Amino acid sequence: MDVTSDPSAPWLIAGLGNPGPDYAMNRHNVGFMVVDLLAERIGGRFKRAGKAQAQVVEGRIGPPGPGSRRVVVVKPMSYMNLSGGPVNALRDFYKVPVGNIVAVHDELDIDFGTLRLKLGGGDNGHNGLKSMTKVMGSDYHRVRFGIGRPPGRMPVADFVLKDFSSAERKELDYFVDRAADAVECLVIEGLERAQSTYNS
Repeated sequence: MDVTSDPSAPWLIAGLGNPGPDYAMNRHNVGFMVVDLLAERIGGRFKRAGKAQAQVVEGRIGPPGPGSRRVVVVKPMSYMNLSGGPVNALRDFYKVPVGNIVAVHDELDIDFGTLRLKLGGGDNGHNGLKSMTKVMGSDYHRVRFGIGRPPGRMPVADFVLKDFSSAERKELDYFVDRAADAVECLVIEGLERAQSTYNS
């Protein structure tokens, strides 16, 4: 069954990142940047999610009427390697099928700004995905935002926790906007349409 065929089931869109101003512009926080934009588009403000260690915005994506989808946009307020706990708690609370969960995250093995959407798969060493998969299995959607590989011999951990370069920042808003479009397309029109439009 296509996950979008039950329009009453909500979608949970989790942007992965680290909380706090020190991390705000890090490459590792691009998931937060995308869901911040999605929250802005649906006219909501993030608020603390009860007992869950997360901030959420509830709203709808898509045209008014039966074509729209109910969404819960989430920023886990744990650190990246503990993202699974808050996401799983909200999945239980909102009764979201695992196939209606979208993780938006940075991806080292893709060039900066390139998007890849997929359902399921491994974590490729990404600690946020590793944490999510540990608690709910791997059958959730991913919107992978390319950040490229570190230059020279820079350790991966240092690279992902550095801010985007000045050259990258000139294009960052455009790519974040495109990633938010891709999430909306996935939720409204399904994975195949979103892949054919945004996988590059």
